[in-house]
Amino acid sequence: MNFLSAIESKRDGKTLSTDVIRALVADFTDGRIPDYQMSAFLMAVYFRGLQSGEKRALTLAMRDSGDALKLPKDPRPVVDKHSTGGVGDKVSLPLAPLLASLGMRVPMISGRGLGITGGTLDKLESIPGFQALLEPDRIVEVVQEVGCVIVGQTHCMVPADKKLYALRDVTGTVPSIPLITASILSKKLAEDLDALLLDTKFGNAAFMQTADEARQLATSIVELGRECGVDTRAILTDMNTPLGRAAGNWLEVKEAVDCLRGEGPEDLWELTVESAAHLLTQTGLETDLAKARERASAKLADGSALAKWNDMLAAQGADMDAMEAKLKRMDVEAVVCVEMRSERSGFVTRCDARLIGEAVRDLGGGRLTKESRIHHDVGVDRLAKPGETLNTGDLLARIWAKSIEEADLASRRVQAALDITDEAEEKSALVCEVVE
Repeated sequence: MNFLSAIESKRDGKTLSTDVIRALVADFTDGRIPDYQMSAFLMAVYFRGLQSGEKRALTLAMRDSGDALKLPKDPRPVVDKHSTGGVGDKVSLPLAPLLASLGMRVPMISGRGLGITGGTLDKLESIPGFQALLEPDRIVEVVQEVGCVIVGQTHCMVPADKKLYALRDVTGTVPSIPLITASILSKKLAEDLDALLLDTKFGNAAFMQTADEARQLATSIVELGRECGVDTRAILTDMNTPLGRAAGNWLEVKEAVDCLRGEGPEDLWELTVESAAHLLTQTGLETDLAKARERASAKLADGSALAKWNDMLAAQGADMDAMEAKLKRMDVEAVVCVEMRSERSGFVTRCDARLIGEAVRDLGGGRLTKESRIHHDVGVDRLAKPGETLNTGDLLARIWAKSIEEADLASRRVQAALDITDEAEEKSALVCEVVE
């Protein structure tokens, strides 16, 4: 095809046909279109956008650029959840086994973190022996046997997205809603889903800064997901404050296990249950959200989800004895633990998720580039959260670091993230809106 004419057409605001879009995705994936020309096309899309038919064609062409999962016929619906990312967002860890315990199949394809946004695979790889990359046949086996799996994108799944995202990352076109929509949905559609829930974050530590921006993205994905035959729904959630009390890969795994044991922070429990409740109603396993919440809460409380978690980890190569020992003794590579104490009494009215995320990243728990090495055991836990009352000397947070010097630097940033005032303020809702 004459790719230059496609660039010019999109530059001038014209609508591309499905055949043209499928051809350009196939040619780019196979190396017949150079990066500089695709970069020009991506910038044209950034400024001109895509019509609904173009978005659908691009998404399906990306999905079809590689192999898709083929799960056998089974009365259990196939579901997944995608989060647009944030600080302390470890919901996928307890949610996947919870959904499996509720009678669903979850082939969760996850990613790694970049910057202050944590990655599900990085968290799981802090577990001794855990294997994040499985062959497609093994992914299907684990889903059928256990009910859930959390893995990385294989080399043969949606290769067009890998190549396109690498270019978007270096050409300033990541924020394009049509391109985000195609990237997310192409991977999820390759899982052969019956239902998808999108957790769209907004706030100072989210990709979308405002609820309006998050709503635009959520609406785009929900509409296209439904056009493509998947029952798709989105929730808008606040990411001005970290989720839970821990940020950092191993510390978040530990907190997720607490949740699966019927403990853990209230907000993590709330969002995990809420996500499960929506997918129960989307699949018709429940007709009422209130009853769905009760059913999901019961499975978290009675240990059913924890059993699925253990089965999933074992199926993915985790050393369960080593993990349990690590959970009990907190014997980790981070050799320094510094406790931060409040110098005054009052009410916590702010815990800035961006500053907390930056502190964890600079400790080595996040990436500045995709090639950065992650230190799995550093981070922040036992974090004070808005709405809490503190007395002088109460714990504000613990810093886990490789050295006392790094811990001191991080503690200054954590201190700056917290406001303690004489008067309490009403805590904002965690789940702010449902888009369906």
